This record gives sequence, structure tokens and C-alpha cells, in this order.
Amino acid sequence: MNVNQSAPPLPPFGQSQPVYPGYHQSSYGGQPGSTAPPTPYGAYNGPVPGYQQTPPPGVSRAPPSSEAPPASTAQVPCGQAAYGQFGQGDVQNGPSSTVQMQRFPGSQPFGSVPLAPVVSQPTVLQPYGPPPTSAQVTAQLAGMQISGAVAPALPPVGLGYGPPTSLASASGSFPNSGLYGSYPQGQAPPLSQAQGHLGAQPPQRSAPPQASSFTSPASGGPRMPSMTGPLLSGQGFGGPSLSQPNHVSSPPPQALPPGTQMTGPPGPLPSMHSSQQPGYQLQQNGSFGPARGPQPNYGSPYPGAPTFGSQPGPPQPLPPKRLDPDAIPSPQLNELPPQQKTRHRIDPDAIPSPIQVIEDDRNNRGSEPFVTGVRGQVPPLVTTNFLVKDQGNASPRYIRCTSYNIPCTSDMAKQAQVPLAAVIKPLARLPPEEASPYVVDHGESGPLRCNRCKAYMCPFMQFVEGGRRFQCCFCSCINDVPPQYFQHLDHTGKRVDAYDRPELSLGSYEFLATVDYCKNNKFPSPPAFIFMIDVSYNAIRSGLVRLLCEELKSLLDFLPREGGTEESAIRVGFVTYNKVLHFYNVKSSLAQPQMMVVSDVADMFVPLLDGFLVNVTESRAVITSLLDQIPEMFADTRETETVFAPVIQAGMEALKAAECAGKLFLFHTSLPIAEAPGKLKNRDDRKLINTDKEKTLFQPQTGAYQTLAKECVAQGCCVDLFLFPNQYVDVATLSVVPQLTGGSVYKYACFQVENDQERFLSDLRRDVQKVVGFDAVMRVRTSTGIRAVDFFGAFYMSNTTDVELAGLDGDKTVTVEFKHDDRLNEESGALLQCALLYTSCAGQRRLRIHNLALNCCTQLADLYRNCETDTLINYMAKFAYRGVLNSPVKTVRDTLITQCAQILACYRKNCASPSSAGQLILPECMKLLPVYLNCVLKSDVLQPGAEVTTDDRAYVRQLVTSMDVAETNVFFYPRLLPLTKSPVESATEPPAVRASEERLSNGDIYLLENGLNLFLWVGASVQQGVVQSLFSVSSFSQITSGLSVLPVLDNPLSKKVRGLIDSLRAQRSRYMKLIVVKQEDKLEMLFKHFLVEDKSLSGGASYVDFLCHMHKEIRQLLS
Repeated sequence: MNVNQSAPPLPPFGQSQPVYPGYHQSSYGGQPGSTAPPTPYGAYNGPVPGYQQTPPPGVSRAPPSSEAPPASTAQVPCGQAAYGQFGQGDVQNGPSSTVQMQRFPGSQPFGSVPLAPVVSQPTVLQPYGPPPTSAQVTAQLAGMQISGAVAPALPPVGLGYGPPTSLASASGSFPNSGLYGSYPQGQAPPLSQAQGHLGAQPPQRSAPPQASSFTSPASGGPRMPSMTGPLLSGQGFGGPSLSQPNHVSSPPPQALPPGTQMTGPPGPLPSMHSSQQPGYQLQQNGSFGPARGPQPNYGSPYPGAPTFGSQPGPPQPLPPKRLDPDAIPSPQLNELPPQQKTRHRIDPDAIPSPIQVIEDDRNNRGSEPFVTGVRGQVPPLVTTNFLVKDQGNASPRYIRCTSYNIPCTSDMAKQAQVPLAAVIKPLARLPPEEASPYVVDHGESGPLRCNRCKAYMCPFMQFVEGGRRFQCCFCSCINDVPPQYFQHLDHTGKRVDAYDRPELSLGSYEFLATVDYCKNNKFPSPPAFIFMIDVSYNAIRSGLVRLLCEELKSLLDFLPREGGTEESAIRVGFVTYNKVLHFYNVKSSLAQPQMMVVSDVADMFVPLLDGFLVNVTESRAVITSLLDQIPEMFADTRETETVFAPVIQAGMEALKAAECAGKLFLFHTSLPIAEAPGKLKNRDDRKLINTDKEKTLFQPQTGAYQTLAKECVAQGCCVDLFLFPNQYVDVATLSVVPQLTGGSVYKYACFQVENDQERFLSDLRRDVQKVVGFDAVMRVRTSTGIRAVDFFGAFYMSNTTDVELAGLDGDKTVTVEFKHDDRLNEESGALLQCALLYTSCAGQRRLRIHNLALNCCTQLADLYRNCETDTLINYMAKFAYRGVLNSPVKTVRDTLITQCAQILACYRKNCASPSSAGQLILPECMKLLPVYLNCVLKSDVLQPGAEVTTDDRAYVRQLVTSMDVAETNVFFYPRLLPLTKSPVESATEPPAVRASEERLSNGDIYLLENGLNLFLWVGASVQQGVVQSLFSVSSFSQITSGLSVLPVLDNPLSKKVRGLIDSLRAQRSRYMKLIVVKQEDKLEMLFKHFLVEDKSLSGGASYVDFLCHMHKEIRQLLS
């Protein structure tokens, strides 16, 4: 939704949803699994509250099964993509339950934790409508449950309902101390108005930026059975109308027995300062106070429900005095009797849903092309499919910013704490419907630039004096226009040829570079690819060498080529190695390839020049012969030791001798322990986790690889590393050269040809075929007032401004942070220009230019209205992942939490309308910041589970460093797609559901993907016909757990699911290996690790708990 337009109509809270068959959680007693470490948040830390200590009548309880299974029983098949085997804490699915609870459908327009979201919109004042009807209040309060007895709720007619809410699953292990604590005997908890407001609200008078707000769990009561009551006018089922700010408070803790009618409107809402009055009480700016007293006409708690400290006995006729949550003393947890250690349950449907936000953006912005002519426009989300029309600013496929409206002063930026950053993907691939950047050739004179700051000609340059001079938009310098470039101006001061010249009318374009832009002032040769294959015992035994040689025979026909050329200009060479290196002469005039061995690895040299790098077409027969012979030559090897650094050294020396840039493809299996430069020792030590020395696990063992990487960058030698480890290989050290040269690392643990060949070959094909820019230098220029100060990604920097990349492909991003060095001007805005100088695959030297104009603001509200949460999370993850190299992981986590709290507290203090401290108010554009940030905090790098290896963490750390915004979005918040909900004949992707175990129905099948992993979860009660159609077996028990390929069957469901898997894989830059997971199977622990809204086994908080924690942090900052 464009935040500068009025809000689009949103669906009401209670709209019809697909019906989830009920399911029963088998171990929800609230006992934490024995392996779950404490959560990281101080005040909340403690046991998970017990909600359902005894099963309700008619519900069988399975024995607790939430602990991680012992290692012997829970072995994950070696070689799968995931990095470890995790569980999702104390949550298990079980047989279908007889107890159905009703809940809000998951598609609310905005959610709220008991904390209340405020979408502020200017509106006209309107009178209050009549009180709610029965269906209305049922929609609001259905499914609320008080711990102890469980009452079945009757769903109202016409209302779909989601899966029953688990009682304690989503909550983490924060005890009830402090603000969200439980209450001593004889003291009632603060009470709050029901979910979705029983009374209408006065509209906002002011128009601060849109926000979502939630009333805090301090004021929220437990769930309750459904109630019926009158409906508010102008309101759909279960939610405030759009004419009002979007507040949602927590449910009241007092409820009628099931089926009781509420007669008449709800009574008055008592307030802190006024005596109770009949009717509805006016509220300031439509915000809720911290807590409300119980409603008259609500009746007392139904029999059997705990009364939270009130005396047992007949229902009290008068409501107790309303309490202020801040006034309640919070006893220490250990002072409380066990039955009092409960906490308020927040409805997960009432807090902001990533799925809903993504869906709304698709609906609102997916149909129209995004035209880039307007300065400071926030683009659609990365999850939305949209077309881009370049009219002067670079497409969001090339550049995305954390905010499109930046503060005018550094003081304002410091106050807001919103990082000002751009994620730049200079060679991003475009969809077929969008044109690639035009190539402009200015001949020998080269591209036109500013004499002072060297910025390139762009649409923002201002022509003056009839077109004879131009003023630079970056530094304001006046420059002469060369005679050959002169053109007259029209009546608006624009050149009459502006639309004929890409550099005057488009945001992205390329210039052909002159010889002045080339190394040693001579045009480059076409690049070369060198394949360097480990032929040690491990590589031969696993079948890797034979598989690779077979594949290369055909793959060499698909090397990247320019435009319409018939064959690629890239030359190829081959090396094999173990403790020594073998070079091959594959000159076209030879009948058979020749091998030369270099055993002096300490002083590496290339034994041949002529015949090492060759044209594939000319030497086809000799290359094929070599690839046939390699697996046979080393078939009986017993050599287990390998070298590593000398291999890279050899490849670099070969490129240097040939005077060209290029790429090394290294296929490596084990820790390089042979005597040679770059020799490594096994230093894997899990005891360092959570200590100050943990950072050493991410740092390279030796400085030799940094020195080597620096030499590679100088030569334009990029390294792509394919790892096939069976044990620790020190990814942190081996990935240094790929990381600093702009290369990639691929890892296939416990590689087995039958299980992993499809994934490896797919990654290899894509890696070899993708278009790459070689020997690249990138510089980001900015207009006066801001400058680039920090850079994140896979590259090398020898000074503070130039990003040097031996190679750069279309998947890699460079993230740049900006800081103020002067005051900005609201009228002129701020400009960025990214210039990338590189050698194309054909050996042509080019400059690619991307320009972007941003707005500047003097009001914080404008900053918060134009932020992009996905880009913000991309930046914060990279910032944190670099932080672990130098700081303890706990410090890095705390820094992230503090920054997020400061961002939201600044918004609350300066932009939100006045309201009670009991509310969490989030900016509309940032309402997903807490859920996404929690996913980053729980990630394997920052909070590893017991089964995550050190290599896994180092691998993911370097992977995320150069991910783009779409990749980090799905990596941290995976997509969960139900497969049997949508019609089989429907060609569209099924709508996703939230990544939580509560959303899984045991009668359904789900696909989960995060860009690296792909799971197919099969519920235990799936219909037999579905099992037959997909797996070609007759029952659930016959499905093979851990299956990685679905059988090819000729039926609509099988075709649909396989087609969906193919389309998901096509969207991602790496092949995702499928793993079939059966419900209640040992592999389910691994699957649950990706259900990121739930509490994690490694101690990560659930979304609900983290939101409470964030609210507490914000309140502390505000007080």
C-alpha cells in the first residue's frame, strides 16, 4: 500500500476462512522440554506456564514428547540441506481433539498483541453506533479460554475459524514477573476491554503516520468461551471499521458460561479518573487506556474457572475496582504458589501477521506497474510480483533502501535510530518483460562526467546557459558541455534530446568504457574458467569425481556468452589435486591430454602456458578424453590428505600468466592438513559457544588466506568453492577467499550421489552459466549532506570508497550504510549514484550506472511513513552477522534488541497520538519489525541449537552477507503453503499460512521453503486418496520419511505439487533439496526449527513473547 494514499479497504477481522480440521496437541502441559535452555530475556525468564494441567473430559493425553530425542534416535540423514536438527520446543501434534476452540481467522487486516495497533487516519467525527450484536461479540471473544476447564465454543453461522489455539505453545518461557506478572492471592489482575472493542471509538483528529497498536498483556486476560452480543454499526464481524483507528485490546478475563446470551449493550467502561457513567466513555484520540474494568452484564466466571485471587463462592454482583497495571506490585516468581504461575495468553491472530501484510501488498500493488519517475516512492514489497517502468530512478530490483524519506539532520537521524542504508544489486537479473539497461557508446571521448566529483551524467544533472554548461546534482560544480554533446534546451530547460539519451531519461544504463578505464591502459582479454578437482580418497569414494567429470562434458557447451554470439569467448583449463597438483595440457593439436605434476606446493608455479587455457570448441575431443580418464586414473587412490591454498595460488598464477581475469571452480572434500601453505588444524570446539571466545569460531585460523585473497582480487581471480565435507572442514577459513573475491560457497555435507546429485548438479549448472562481471570496482556517490560510510557483502576494499570485486554475479548484493555530514534540504532531496566498472563475459569493459533520488524530511512522521522493513532486516542481519566476528554473540543480540526498541520508542514518543503506556504502538510500515527481528535473533548464527555445527554457522554467516532483500525475507521467515486447501485445478500458488505449529492441521500436507531448504510435511490424518495420489502408497505409515523425490504420477494433485516445487526452486538462486517429513517422525524436529513464530529448542522466544519483551523495553525507554 502506498503510504501516501488513503488506506485501501481491508477485510474485516471475521471474514470467512478455509476451515482447518481440528487437531490436538499432545503435550501442552506447559512443561518445558528438558533440552530447552532458558530464553534470553531477563525479566521473563522462567518456566512455561501450565495451562492445561489436566486433560479435559474426553481428551486423551499422550505422554510428554517434547524433549529433543536422544542423538541415537534422531539422526538426520547426512547430506541434507538443513544445518542441524532442531525441535520446536514443547509442542507436538497428536490425534484430533474433541475440544474445538474458535479463534479469529488469520486474515485480519491488522493485528495486535494485547498491546493495541493504531492505524491513524484523518476521519470525520461520527456518532457512536448501536451496541454489538451477538455474532459480533462472538467473533471477538470466541475461543478465549481460561486455564482449567475447557468449554466448547459454538462457531457462529457464516464465520470460518482457524485451527484451535494451543494453550501454551506460542508462549516462550518468560515467567510472570514485572509488568506481565501474575498476581498474589486476593488481588485481581488488571482487566481490559474485549478483543476488537465492544464500544465504537472516536476517530483520530490528527493524522500521524499510520500505526498499529496493541494493548499490553498486562491488561489482557485469559481466553474465554464464546459470548454473544449486539453488533456495532459500520463494523464487519469482529473488528473495528476503517473509520476508526485500528486498535485491538486483550480479551476480558470474565466470561459467561457457554451459550449464555448477553442482553443489552455492554456497560460502561470505568476509567482511572472518572466515576462510572452509563453509555460509552469518550477516549482520547481513539486510544485505549491501559486496562479496563469488567463489563456489567457479563456475569461472573463460569463454574470451575479460576478466579485469580478472588474469593470462591457465588458470583459477585459488582465488578471489582479497576486496577492500574503499573500500580500492582510484582512478587518474585518463587514467592508465588505454583497454581498462580500463569500468564495472560495473547491470541496469536491478534498480532501483526506477515502473511496478511504480504497478501495486502500483493492485492494493492501487484496489478499496476511501478513507475520510477517520482522521487522517494516506496516500492511494492519484495514478495509482490510487479513490473517496473524506468522513468529516471533505478528499479527496486537494483536498489532498495531502508527509508525513502531521510531525515534532514544528523540529530534527527540519531533520535530515530533507523539505519539509512541501501541494498544494491548492480547486475540483478530482470524478468523477461523488462528491458536490460541500454548500452551507450560515446566513442573515444568516453562517458561525460563532473570535473570535480567525477559523477556520471544522469537525469538529475541541470543544463544551464542554453545547454552549453551543466550543473552537477551531486556537488553543484558548473561544467562545460563538450561540443559533440551539445544540444538545445526546450522551454522547460530540458534538453530536446533528453528522451533519446538513456543517461538523461533513465535510472539505469551502461556506458562502454574507453581504454582509460582498463588495467595498464589496454583492453582486457576474455576471461577464463579453471576447474580444480579434489581427487583424494573421499572424493573418489563418494562418486563425486565421476559425476562431476560426466557433467562437465555437456556443461562446457553452456558457458556464459554475450548477446547474440554463437559461442562463448571464455577459455577453460583443468587441474586435479590431492597432496600435489596435476595440470593438464588439452591443446587442440594433441591426440591425448598430457598431465604435469607439481609436487613443490610451497612454491607454486604453473608448469605450462600454451595448451592450459583453451577454447572449448577447438579442443572438444581432447577435453572429453581427459574427463573420461580422470575418474579411472585416480580410481585406486589411497591418498586422504589434501592441500588448499596452493590450489588457489596455482589458478591465480595461471590467470596472471594468461593476462586475463577469470574464475576458479574448486571442488573440495576435507580439512587441508597436508604440509603446505594454508595448512589447517581441527579447532572445532562447541564449549566456546556462549563464551567470549565464541567469536574465534567465525574468524579464520590464519592470515594466509586474506593475503591470498588480496592477490586474487588484484588479478581479477574470483573463486567459487563447492565443499563436500563428511566432518569439520573449517568453513570460516576456507570461505575467506571466495568471500573476498566476490565468489560463492556451496556446501553438501555427507555427499551421496543418489541423494545429492540433483542439488549439486543444479547448483553447478547455474553457477557456470550465470552472467558474471570480472575485475570490477564499484563506487557509490551521494549528493552533499550524506556519504557512504560502511559496506557489507562479498568483496574486498583497499580504501574507504572503492568496493573491489574480482567477480560479481546477478545474485550478489552490496549493502551500503549512509551517515550525515551536513544538513539536507527538503526541496532538493538526496541522490545516490552507484557506478560499477567491470569486464563482461566477452571481455568488454563497461560502466553500469544506477541512480536513485530520495526525499528528505524535517518531521519524524515522514521518515516512519516511508520505511521498508524487509530492507531494514536485511541490513540489521548483515550488521549482526559481521558483529559476531569481533563481539560476543550475546552483545550482538542485545545491540539488535536495543536498536529495535529505540526505533519503536522514538515513533511512540514523537509520532503516535497520546495513549496509555499499556499499549504497544507500531508504525504501519514497521509493524513486522518485531517478528522479523526475532527470526534474526533465533537464527543459527546468533542462537544455535545443539545440533548446529560450527561449519553450518560459518556457512550461513557468509551466505547472508551477500543476500538480497527477497532472499533474507524468506530465509528468516520461511513460507508455509498448505497444499490441499486450494482446488487441484487452480494454477496459482496456494496462499501461505503463518510459520507456527498452530497453523498445521494433521489432515493436511504443507510445503515449507526458506530459499535453502524445502520440506513437505505430511499430517498423520491425511486422506488416503491424497497419500495415494502423491506418494503412490496406500497409507500414511508406508510413506518413506526423508524421501527427497516425489514419484512422477499421472494425476492432477501430483502434477500440481511437483509443478509448485519446480516453480519454488526456479524463484531461488540455489537448488532446494526436498525432504518429506511425516508428523510425529524424528525428522519433524528439524522441520519445526523453521516454524519461526514458535519458541525454539535453542531457547529462542516465540513471536508473542518477543513482542511482549519488546513492549517492555520500549516502556523502559519511554519512562
